[in-house]
Amino acid sequence: MTATASNHHANSIRAAWISLISNIALTLIKIIVGVLFHSPVLLADGIHNAADVAASAASLGSMQISNRPADADHPYGHGKAEVIASGIVAILLGFAAAFIGYEAVRALFEPAGSVSVVALIAALISLVWKQWLYVYTMRLGRAANSKGLIATAYDHLADVYASLAAVVGIGIALAGEYVPIPFSQYGDPVASILVSLLVLKLAFEMGKESVDILMERSVSEEKLLAYADLVRTVSDVKRIDRLRAREHGHYILVDIRIGVPGTLTIQQGHDIGRHLKQMIMEQDDQVKEVLVHLNPWYEEGDTSEPTQTVNR
Repeated sequence: MTATASNHHANSIRAAWISLISNIALTLIKIIVGVLFHSPVLLADGIHNAADVAASAASLGSMQISNRPADADHPYGHGKAEVIASGIVAILLGFAAAFIGYEAVRALFEPAGSVSVVALIAALISLVWKQWLYVYTMRLGRAANSKGLIATAYDHLADVYASLAAVVGIGIALAGEYVPIPFSQYGDPVASILVSLLVLKLAFEMGKESVDILMERSVSEEKLLAYADLVRTVSDVKRIDRLRAREHGHYILVDIRIGVPGTLTIQQGHDIGRHLKQMIMEQDDQVKEVLVHLNPWYEEGDTSEPTQTVNR
């Protein structure tokens, strides 16, 4: 592991621990305040936060596993552990969205409860805290290309939506005690229904990305073209027969088939392959492995297919 990668990993682990401890603290605060001051939306948000504790723990564990070196059973490394954790977080968010929506609809058919300024303050603290956690974990997650930490960041974003709904709902209900606002007492559940839809959308997008990576989806067209342009800078490469790349958690695996002069020695071909590998890994620090396959190329009588840029 390079110094940069090691630094990214250390920062990611630190952020994951901060997320886990924060989720535990917020869960206790919301549930206690929700029970003491009879705030259904805050209590529901606290129960949702309990699921976040499990999600944060899953992400933290996966990040530890994903950086283990390759072994006989996992020759390509353990990078997909983070993708699996991301899928688990998506499922938990889906259940949380269903729970928030159910509680909100149920609240519409029950007598409106009283609201408290303390509940509003707790929701505001959660909103600010979670917004900071989202920005912090997303920045580090993208820098390290950590699927587990990015999943944790999206989990924080879902909590931002939930806390915002609680602030708006409780605020409207409190304002309704002083200003005549129609149906203000139902501000909480209506806001919560909107939040459940937003959280469900997040869960779907996260789950889809996890499935795509587990199904060996190719990296972006821009990355493939960048790799191809780099390969073409090597004078002995006469043809690109195939170029593929896929994400394996927080790193990328690249496969290349190229045509080189058939008169080259095995040593010369080996040197070309090693040079290509070093160039690609230096250009893109997310690339962990490059497999180069050499095909013979002859200038006269070469009837092979024209150069192919990428193979998606």
